[in-house]
Amino acid sequence: MAATSTAVVNGLGSSAFLSGGKRSQTLLSAPIGARAGTAVAAPRRLVVAAAVAPKKSWLPGVKAGGNLVDPEWLDGSLPGDYGFDPLGLGKDPAFLKWYREAELIHGRWAMAAVVGIFVGQAWSGIPWFEAGADPGAIAPFSFGTLLGTQLILMGWVESKRWVDFFNPESQSVEWATPWSRTAENFANATGDQGYPGGKFFDPLKLAGTIQNGVYIPDKENLERLKLAEIKHARLAMVAMLIFYFEAGQGKTPLGALGL
Repeated sequence: MAATSTAVVNGLGSSAFLSGGKRSQTLLSAPIGARAGTAVAAPRRLVVAAAVAPKKSWLPGVKAGGNLVDPEWLDGSLPGDYGFDPLGLGKDPAFLKWYREAELIHGRWAMAAVVGIFVGQAWSGIPWFEAGADPGAIAPFSFGTLLGTQLILMGWVESKRWVDFFNPESQSVEWATPWSRTAENFANATGDQGYPGGKFFDPLKLAGTIQNGVYIPDKENLERLKLAEIKHARLAMVAMLIFYFEAGQGKTPLGALGL
């Protein structure tokens, strides 16, 4: 009887029992006395492991693996990660973090530039690559004016972002801002690098809500917006590359569209 009970217990944990095979049906239909002996065996725990979703590939038509299609250092955790790193730039985790930060910032600038190019030319009729020097431009700037503006205004903002990348939360203290009462606006409300959120960086509350004056991020919605943003950012960077080639031929985006 002991041997029979041991065989029954082993059978309950087998793949045949879990798949509903004939062996499991035989075990369940056996008499009580035949299923267990005088000694009661401790029940076995069944551990069900969830299947891991396959990583998305930037080249789904290619079946072969390898670092060209499926780099081992990219695990799909980053928003918009489709395994594209043919040069192996992200092998080092520190460099991978920095390259993602750079991609995000360049993408945001590109999205703003694409909108500005279309709107600016539609409003003034002046090609975007001539707008700064054209006498008929709405606000012509000399090279010195542009350089000074970048060094003073953009330089201050970018330097704060640079320092915050290497020392997170260091720019939300009072001494790091010219107006001490606005220090809390520079705090990272989401905890994710590059996505500060908060009342200052998410005024429309697209990725969070304000409860008792405190910004509460919506993690699920934030992840969805991260993916949407990086897709639009990459598309804008490709668009800007096309605009540069067009400008080299003296053409504009609106002109290429016949507008």
